[in-house]
Amino acid sequence: MSEQTPEQRQNQYLTLIDELLKCPNGQEPDVLDAHLDLIDENFINTLVQVAAGFAHNNNHDAAKFLIFIARELAKQLGLYPEQPTNTVPSEA
Repeated sequence: MSEQTPEQRQNQYLTLIDELLKCPNGQEPDVLDAHLDLIDENFINTLVQVAAGFAHNNNHDAAKFLIFIARELAKQLGLYPEQPTNTVPSEA
């Protein structure tokens, strides 16, 4: 199989984002699992870029949805630091 160009990969990202937006609620993990080869830092960056576009066009629900997915995937890939909850810094 030949190497993908960055444009081809970007088109695959956009197609996957479109699938996520159109799939029935709750089916997102299945859609993502079917495309694990596309889940990487560049995909997350593309999610954020598309979400920003939706936000600028007053489609806030789609923007929030994509940001949520980007955040969850970034956590899974170790790109997004988990925020500690209810922890008190220890004083030395």
